[in-house]
Amino acid sequence: MKHPLGALHRAILLALPAFTQPVAALAQNAAEGALEASAAELPAVTITADKVARPLEKVPASVAVVDGQDAEQSGITAMDQLEGRVPGLSFQPFGQAGLNSPVMRGLTANFNSYSTSTLLLVDGVPTLTAQGFEHGMQDLDRIEVLRGPQSTLYGRNAEAGVIAVHSLPMDGEPRGSVAVEAGSRDKRALLFAFSRPLVEDRLYASIAGNWTGQDGFIRNTYTGRKEDDRERRDLRLGLRWTPGAATDVVLRYARSKYDDGATLWGAPAAARAQVASGTPSWNRSWGQTLSLKVQHALDSGLKLHSITAWNDFRDRIQQDTDFQPMDMLHVGRNNHLRTLSQELRLEGQQGASDWLVGLYGDRSDNDLQVASKTMMGLSDIRASQKGSTAALFTNWNMPLAGNWSLSAGARLERIAVELLPLDAARQKKHWTNFSPRLALQYQFMPRHQWYASASRGVRTGGFNVLSPAMNYPAYGPEKVWSYETGVKGSLMDRRMRYSLAAYVMDIGDMQVMQMPTPGMMYITSAASATSKGAELDVDYLLGRGWQLRGGVAWNRTSFDRFVDGAANYQGRRNPFAPELTGHIGIRYQAPQGWYAQASLRGSGKVYLDAANRYQRNGYGLLDLVAGYRHGHWDITAHVSNAADRRYDAVGYQNGFVTVYSPPREVAVRLTWRM
Repeated sequence: MKHPLGALHRAILLALPAFTQPVAALAQNAAEGALEASAAELPAVTITADKVARPLEKVPASVAVVDGQDAEQSGITAMDQLEGRVPGLSFQPFGQAGLNSPVMRGLTANFNSYSTSTLLLVDGVPTLTAQGFEHGMQDLDRIEVLRGPQSTLYGRNAEAGVIAVHSLPMDGEPRGSVAVEAGSRDKRALLFAFSRPLVEDRLYASIAGNWTGQDGFIRNTYTGRKEDDRERRDLRLGLRWTPGAATDVVLRYARSKYDDGATLWGAPAAARAQVASGTPSWNRSWGQTLSLKVQHALDSGLKLHSITAWNDFRDRIQQDTDFQPMDMLHVGRNNHLRTLSQELRLEGQQGASDWLVGLYGDRSDNDLQVASKTMMGLSDIRASQKGSTAALFTNWNMPLAGNWSLSAGARLERIAVELLPLDAARQKKHWTNFSPRLALQYQFMPRHQWYASASRGVRTGGFNVLSPAMNYPAYGPEKVWSYETGVKGSLMDRRMRYSLAAYVMDIGDMQVMQMPTPGMMYITSAASATSKGAELDVDYLLGRGWQLRGGVAWNRTSFDRFVDGAANYQGRRNPFAPELTGHIGIRYQAPQGWYAQASLRGSGKVYLDAANRYQRNGYGLLDLVAGYRHGHWDITAHVSNAADRRYDAVGYQNGFVTVYSPPREVAVRLTWRM
């Protein structure tokens, strides 16, 4: 493994002229050939990537931002719809609502590890598992996607990045909306969001939610019904209290419930989207979170932050896996996952520098049950898994001489995991991880910055809960050293915003899931790999109502070493990691209130297993949106996957299953706003 400081030094020396000279020339050419001076500017974007609000261009990291209004008008109502729209972010093809395993920079985690490689934060509340890794996008202000290791500030689940969802603030300005939607396959939806002050300058409240139902597209020839109907309910409540100018208290509650048919699965040898299942398949999962966020400004100028959160998810499913009238193979889960977390941090300034120091702790209590019928017979695996985390972290942002600045941080984290199987002895493991980060930034022109960083990411270890025959073996933490360099800024009188990043990551003790038969899975941590890639984001305000947005990410993650029994996977690609993801779109906003946009988003081929025998082909999806706003009313029509492209994952679960891609969807939404 390369020494981090040596690699950072080489990256700085090699990348500085390569990045600054072309961008400086581009800026000069843009100034010489600028469009009319009357054109509008792109709005400024402020993010909280390092837990402190600062302009997007001042953050020395690769960050993509999705605006809440853009997400609403594009019909985005689920997390997996961000795939392609955020270059470098994708999700494992799985097909169950409420369960998403993110993939970032070639790294991912199997949902049976009860951890993720990319952390989901919703208004500061962490979701630590793929179960419940979801958001309905109601009352949305923005989504920040931080690409690259963020373990220094966010801990063990931020090995590859962070998806931070921010709700619209509760403040003195009342707002409200009610929408109804109808679409393909008898889609019906009701959405609402309201926020208003209850006591002027003291107490505020918000409520948002939706109900969505839609018929399936997988035909069951045995029952004559569609197998994969969907129904979802979301509710979000908020209460904000400001007893004085120095104190801000926010209480939030969220609940989601799924009442679905089958997962989007079928047999690879069968006709597409057709099964003959006699075994009922269903998803009756639900989740809820409760959080209390307190901010207080001390007389000394310091700021104290506290976030207390309770996350509760019930993963309840049954799925036929033989897809035949007789019950030969099926899997079922009844997992109850609970986490209580607490973060305390203190922020301050010292001259022109800002700093923070914090404590974080959590406790997880998971009741696990996996009941299945496999080729080896019936099994009913039951266990209790408990975990705890304690961490101390800090981060500093300091100006240096000239236009140079330095960001430095570190996190010391201790993790303990305990497994109590119903039929075996208790096992316990603990690990201590140190996650530093160092970033150097140089403003080489008034609106252009170059940066280079080195950081360490960690994903926790655990136990193979689905391997009783192997005595539930443990696997260790996955560790990453990441070296990144990039440029970002604005051109053409702030009508174009760009960000370009390149990185290399050394991955040790890599966790890889193996599955000899359905229901028999185990994770090994005996691999090493290299991930390298680049990411580009561009937002260009063309003028006269036209706007162009686009981005592309290239990644290649392959095993340097991975031997599993007699199999040697050296040089193979890491499963579920696409080589290319990206999007390009154009939008026109007319002065009369109507708008239209077209976008193309897609992903490259992904392999579904370590041997690279099975795959999901690459795809490109055309999405169309048109709408009109008049007074309090807004009508929007959107077409997702207009060309009805198919991109099934053929050979998932080691060749036993095909995960079907959803078909084209056409919908119309009518919205009333206060």
